Amino acid sequence: MKNATPAEIRRAARAGTFAAPTAGLAPGYQQANIVIVPADVADSFLAYVQANPQACPLLAVGRAGDPSLPTLGKEIDIRTDLPRYRVFRHGVIAEDPTQVTHPWREDLVTFALGCSLGFEAALLSAGVHLRCFAPDASCSAFESTIETTAAGPFSGPLVASMRAVPAEHVELVREITAAHPETHGAPVHIGEPALIGVDLTQPIDGIGLTDVLEGEVPVFWACGVTPQYALQRAKLPLAITHAPGHMLVTDLPLGSSPSAQPV
Repeated sequence: MKNATPAEIRRAARAGTFAAPTAGLAPGYQQANIVIVPADVADSFLAYVQANPQACPLLAVGRAGDPSLPTLGKEIDIRTDLPRYRVFRHGVIAEDPTQVTHPWREDLVTFALGCSLGFEAALLSAGVHLRCFAPDASCSAFESTIETTAAGPFSGPLVASMRAVPAEHVELVREITAAHPETHGAPVHIGEPALIGVDLTQPIDGIGLTDVLEGEVPVFWACGVTPQYALQRAKLPLAITHAPGHMLVTDLPLGSSPSAQPV
């Protein structure tokens, strides 16, 4: 899938021939974290998103029961077009399927949130070559001790993604990512992981590079896995998200942000 277009990646996921993480795919296009909740809590979740814009940069909101997201890509079907999903029942992870046509309901509302994988192309074009950009590699994510702002039943810790950045590029990386609020913006922390309660030996789901070599600095960004922790605390009867690292690859170019559709 290395040279595939966003539409080709979505079609492969829909056909069941692609179920891998999306890091490094379709450079120059945004990838989206997905959260799907029942309509009766959609307003509360929107308030949570708006209260935590760095962790949850809003790209689009679907209409109840409608699996399309036309502002993010032609013919998107959110039930099938991610490589892998995560289904929560009463706050507990129930399964990580490759499609969610079976649990889909007519009252479900989709939220698409910006993802830090999108800014990686901008870093590469600026000459920043990170080890987590390599084939079959990715950044890692960690639960931090930074608390998000609660709204309704939604609250929880900030999840932070980490990339080991060469020390001479840290300021450049900060400047580039700060210019892209739609993909989480500037880092939330640079330097000592323990200051934000992060243990580099404990990445979420065991995914991603965690080592920091001599001459590198750990740099942390707000991560779209954050809402999954809020969903676990809310203990909704049903909620659906992307599986960590398995994003919706959109047709939206990096740097653009469409007006979110109303709930």
